[in-house]
Amino acid sequence: MNKVILITGSSSGIGKETVKLFQTKNWKVAATMRTPEKADDLQRIADIECIRLDVTDVGSIKSAIQETIDKFGQIDAIVNNAGYGLVGTFEAATPEQIEKQFQTNVFGLMNVCREILPHFRERKRGTIVNVASVGGRITFPLYSLYHATKWAVEGFSESLHYEIRPFNIKVKIIEPGPIKTDFYERSQDLTTKEELDAYDGYVEKVFPRMQRSGENAPDGSLVAEVIYNAVTDGSWKMRYPANSRMLLTLRRILPNALFYWLIRQSTMR
Repeated sequence: MNKVILITGSSSGIGKETVKLFQTKNWKVAATMRTPEKADDLQRIADIECIRLDVTDVGSIKSAIQETIDKFGQIDAIVNNAGYGLVGTFEAATPEQIEKQFQTNVFGLMNVCREILPHFRERKRGTIVNVASVGGRITFPLYSLYHATKWAVEGFSESLHYEIRPFNIKVKIIEPGPIKTDFYERSQDLTTKEELDAYDGYVEKVFPRMQRSGENAPDGSLVAEVIYNAVTDGSWKMRYPANSRMLLTLRRILPNALFYWLIRQSTMR
């Protein structure tokens, strides 16, 4: 019997590449996104069902899960990929921007997990894949709010695995480093405050350097391969780096002061 996977944030980037990869591996795929009517290319591929799902709307999460089960009979794995980056100085962020960042990257992910768990518990198996980031383990300037959400995803996922392992449900955390997607363009939200200019010189130096990290990076297909391995390797392994192993290793072995110095040097020179 074919297995079934539901993937959030499937309209572009990592999500879209993951949808296409699982389809080639003979999985049935629920490719979920806020506007599935715009996904003509995916809708033309066999065994892919484009379904509306907005992670900030619990009703749409419930509906998408039920529609997937009605269409394919079950769900074997779910990938929480939907998210975006709020970039800029913290002081310039509005309360609305901060709330939206957490609603999407943290609360939305939690809502999807909560709604799929009854189905997985009933079947006594399932895999939850949460796409975090290398930015869930280390930090860079101008990403304080994005990092806050990804550190939250890491902590939530690690704790959750204790609770659901007795039901044979696995939790996998994907930790991408720089990846060439629209994360650095369309999916970004910038913090700005017209009357606040104290940070302008710093931002002018650092922001272009941070943006360049994505220009020569591998595309989302690399992360899709890591996600496929996480879902299918049959292990209880939790964390899977993707183009981030060296950074994570340096963070682990270097003293804090030296690591922070390296980040400052690399973003300011």
